[in-house]
Amino acid sequence: MTLLLGLLLALLCALATNFAFLLKHRGANAAPEVSWRRPLRTALALFASKWFAIGMAVALGAWLLHVGALALAPLSVVQATLSGGLVFLTVFAERVFGLGVGRRQWIGVGLTALGLALLAVTLPAGGGAHSTYSLAAMIAFESALLAVGTLLVLSPRLGAPQHHHGALLGAAAGILIGVSDVAVKALVGGVGTDGPLALISPWSAAAAIGSLLAFYAAAHGLQRGDAVPVITLTSAAASITAIGGGIIVFGDPLAGDPLGIVVQFLAFALVIAAAVLTPAPVRALEARS
Repeated sequence: MTLLLGLLLALLCALATNFAFLLKHRGANAAPEVSWRRPLRTALALFASKWFAIGMAVALGAWLLHVGALALAPLSVVQATLSGGLVFLTVFAERVFGLGVGRRQWIGVGLTALGLALLAVTLPAGGGAHSTYSLAAMIAFESALLAVGTLLVLSPRLGAPQHHHGALLGAAAGILIGVSDVAVKALVGGVGTDGPLALISPWSAAAAIGSLLAFYAAAHGLQRGDAVPVITLTSAAASITAIGGGIIVFGDPLAGDPLGIVVQFLAFALVIAAAVLTPAPVRALEARS
């Protein structure tokens, strides 16, 4: 029952997250372009945009649902369920926001649904929250992925082709969101064991840094690329990072028999393939005008 409640919270989080992303896309393209040299001015300008501010409020609710899901279910399972939010993304983008969604995106939706169905069939019975972790693995994982995310944030300044800026910033935001998710998972487990004092931890700093960098990277990526591809890449990178953290850092279980392991790996592969199936983002600066 606890696992099912965690999955329900993750599903609601997926719905709210993707709706928030589309709201933020509309708001970000009505605001001045993100300036990394003026972070405070940039943040104020973004929040001055009505749709971006509403999107951030919805995203806050999604984050609270996410924390609840992490407290009840394994990280890799929660993140795989969040990947199913691509279903909501394409429907919201086309029916609510009037954005074009091509055949490849809809194929991605089908692969996501199939991957999640296979994952549900192979879930180990009686899985818990799995909040214990290897300290060495945690340090190595968080440090390496924080460095990769930061490098991708800097990639436009390092000579990356201009038409790839949206894709790279979206991927950076996703990786940094994953870094924050892994840190939050550790903090949730610590609070459950040691109380609020567990929040005095280096993982609080890791979660804060990852979230802050992801905020600017996501907004800038939404300004530089089309909504559905950039959001999809962000979700894909977050899923890959968090699923990897769940397995490597927290020891989230795979299926108990060889066939189940094969099917579960196939399920993860389908979810990830669906997330990266959309065409590469192109600059969306014309939409801002």
